[in-house]
Amino acid sequence: MSSSPPPSAVTEILAQIDTAHASDPNKIDVDGEEVPYELHYAQKSSAYLDKRCPDASPALRIAVRAQHFRRWEVPRSDYPEGKVGYFAWRGGLKKRQAEMVEGICGAVLGDGDGDGEGGLIRKENLKNDTESQVLEDVACLVFLDDQFAAFEKEHNEDKIITILRKTWAKMSEEGRRLALEIPMEGRPREVLVKALGG
Repeated sequence: MSSSPPPSAVTEILAQIDTAHASDPNKIDVDGEEVPYELHYAQKSSAYLDKRCPDASPALRIAVRAQHFRRWEVPRSDYPEGKVGYFAWRGGLKKRQAEMVEGICGAVLGDGDGDGEGGLIRKENLKNDTESQVLEDVACLVFLDDQFAAFEKEHNEDKIITILRKTWAKMSEEGRRLALEIPMEGRPREVLVKALGG
């Protein structure tokens, strides 16, 4: 997105992304209401973006909302077990998601422009790009807030601590500050404290 698009165009792009998310057959209970999981994930991601970077650019808002774009169509089981298969799956997802979102942006804007969003979704230049780091922070915050409690029940403590330390290493100082504000009780809190050396 080479220049700032009109708000109406951003609204339309986000609406098309959410329409796709609403097709996710995987459901989650949110306050007694059944919601497509990826729609829930996208909305929570946008909520954390508002905390992490209230003045986020349109490109970043779109990239955050589309981070798991149509992910359910490419299950992890389509790839081999192990780290090599996992990273191949993740890499394929990023490329696919970026291409589809670039297509939506180009269609709405009428200029074929969507490279900025695609680059963010692919997490290019993560170490040197501020917006890519914000997107990484948001993904980590959603994991800790929305997925960690279930994750820690499925794995042994050593693996959980390893994952938490890797997650922490990916985050900026501001991202870590927000993470420490996430309400967490019982074993999840105990393991987090242990992972952080507290």
